[in-house]
Amino acid sequence: MQENPFFSGSAEVTPKNLGEAIQQAIEIEIATIPVYLYTYYSVNRVPDQDAISGALAQELTRKGMATPEANKVALKLSAQIMVYANKVGATIMSVVMEEMLHMSLSSNLKQALIGQPVLTGRSPSVYPTCLPGHEPEFDINLASFSLDQLMTFLKIESPDPLPETTPLVKAIPYKTIGQFYDMIKKCLEKNDKKLKYSTDRAQLVPGRRYYATNNIDTVYYDINHKPQYMDADDSGDLVRVVDLKSAKKAISQIVEQGEGNKNAPGLNPDGSVDCKPVTDSDFDDKDKKELSHFEKFVQLYCEYNDLNKQFASYGLNDIDISNYFVLNVPTNPTTASYPTAKIKAVSNLVNAVYTYVFIMTEGCYQNDGDTQYEIFMFGIHKTMIFILNSLCGDIQGLTYTENGQTFKATATFENYPFGLMSSPKSQLIELYNEAVTLYPTISYLAQRFQDLPDVPLTDSPRGKM
Repeated sequence: MQENPFFSGSAEVTPKNLGEAIQQAIEIEIATIPVYLYTYYSVNRVPDQDAISGALAQELTRKGMATPEANKVALKLSAQIMVYANKVGATIMSVVMEEMLHMSLSSNLKQALIGQPVLTGRSPSVYPTCLPGHEPEFDINLASFSLDQLMTFLKIESPDPLPETTPLVKAIPYKTIGQFYDMIKKCLEKNDKKLKYSTDRAQLVPGRRYYATNNIDTVYYDINHKPQYMDADDSGDLVRVVDLKSAKKAISQIVEQGEGNKNAPGLNPDGSVDCKPVTDSDFDDKDKKELSHFEKFVQLYCEYNDLNKQFASYGLNDIDISNYFVLNVPTNPTTASYPTAKIKAVSNLVNAVYTYVFIMTEGCYQNDGDTQYEIFMFGIHKTMIFILNSLCGDIQGLTYTENGQTFKATATFENYPFGLMSSPKSQLIELYNEAVTLYPTISYLAQRFQDLPDVPLTDSPRGKM
């Protein structure tokens, strides 16, 4: 676990360490974001169906199946892969959006009770990493989509404790994220008369569609080409925290969106996945239209195995379906590990854009009203949806060879160390100018960078409460 100067170590949440506890909650949410994003960008959501069906038909005929039947089976299997690949992307991105929402909900809680949340530079700096304080520790990698990576996601979101425990120091220990938030909630309830909630400090407010429930990246199409929406309108929004009631509402939303309600089952006692039918407890909204993060990943895990079993039933035992839609990206890359100046320059730019998202979010906690709206809608949305998304695709046009394998370069989601002598925006533009000189493919983004709001680094403390 990376060293974190905020955590002094304690077994419970008290009024004395409440600020540390809420900051820890913020950093738990932040720790999931780069991991989910990295896996998302390893998925080709629209693979070439003709190429897939053609390759499958050839393999089936090679194994003795008659050509007409082979073509029919290959078309069916390729269609299922197309749907699954798109669903994987939609599912992961829907979770990313809610993790960003959870980061803001916990930040609202801290802003109400303690003061400025610290977001910039709090993304994990070394991989493998782990969730701050989780017992037991388990490795979390920047890795491509696979059953192993899905299992990591399930461990992150599991409502039940994982097998075995290891005592930890530094961070407040917990066995599930829901349990940790429950510790915070109990502290708030027990000390309600002593705690003071600020109504003057800026918070990210509900009703402005800061975290829209659905966008183009959270929708996929089923086998009948009908759109399937991964998020539901009634699953939750930002909550302005002003008292115990609103604080509990924010906490409940975070937990239920991640794990499901209090009756939702998690992993089996031995750590395996139970591919059970969905029940009401697996949903996070009143209308039962959106599954919890945990159950979304359960569905992907079980469907992955079902598809592989279908392949095996046709004698295609040696084929893993991920071969058809998962890109060959490295595990736990860093900008420094990339072999060429061109890849390094683009990677630095992506990291700076990623870091600027957190700088802008911190800026929202120092401004309210129209200024906050402009930072979030024209800054964060534009950065996240247009610039970051575009760059994460563009960098994969660069490849390199290592140990006999050819990899696609990809975003490393590192904290970029902005200097203090000029604004982050001006440094972003300098990094863009350096990168576009080496990689003209990204020249279309020039105006996007110019249009970003100029948000300064906050003066909130980075090393102590």
